[in-house]
Amino acid sequence: MLESIFSQTETLTLTNVLLSSGAALFLGFIIACVYILSDTDRTKSFVITLTLLPALVGIVIVLVNGELGTSVAIVGAFSLVRFRSIPGSSKEIAFIFFAMAIGLAAGMGFITFAALMTVIISIIFLVLNKLNFGATKTVQKQLRVTIPEDLDYTGVFDDIFEEFTSSCELTKVKTTNMGSMFDLYYTLRLKDATQEKALIDKIRCRNGNLTIVCSTIAKNPELFL
Repeated sequence: MLESIFSQTETLTLTNVLLSSGAALFLGFIIACVYILSDTDRTKSFVITLTLLPALVGIVIVLVNGELGTSVAIVGAFSLVRFRSIPGSSKEIAFIFFAMAIGLAAGMGFITFAALMTVIISIIFLVLNKLNFGATKTVQKQLRVTIPEDLDYTGVFDDIFEEFTSSCELTKVKTTNMGSMFDLYYTLRLKDATQEKALIDKIRCRNGNLTIVCSTIAKNPELFL
């Protein structure tokens, strides 16, 4: 049942190649659907990549199978795939390796095994994602506060942060408005996400109602600047 459709003693046939490639493409589509269900912040190009990646890896494996050996095929398949220039999340990297592993199995002819692993891993991932496995109860945020130059920023908001956050770190200080103001950048964890407005209101009273920006941790930190 879990044996390869390719025989070690026979040459490749068009039927087996099409069966292997078709299975890899279909399994890639399933992997892409699982990713869509688990991530709302996604890009069209990455979803298409997940769909095609198993088939592309499978084609490379089929081309070198029986000539250079499985080990060379694995190195060749993995070396041909380059990650995106923008660093991805750990979830995206896991899905890339997931798709490549399924493509490897399909390319070697283990279609039943590839389908079985796709179903099992997809179900496990969806269950863990639904249960929020490993998620922290506190909410991590990025905070940018603008203050006038005559206000000493050292510890100016410490009592407020102690009330609303479990941890807080001043990560950056930048002058703005020709040096007449300071932009303070914090990374903090809220004790209660529902108290975000109360936190901002108290900071507004102390910084003279100047600009305050509170956001989730950005994938591209430059967007927060």
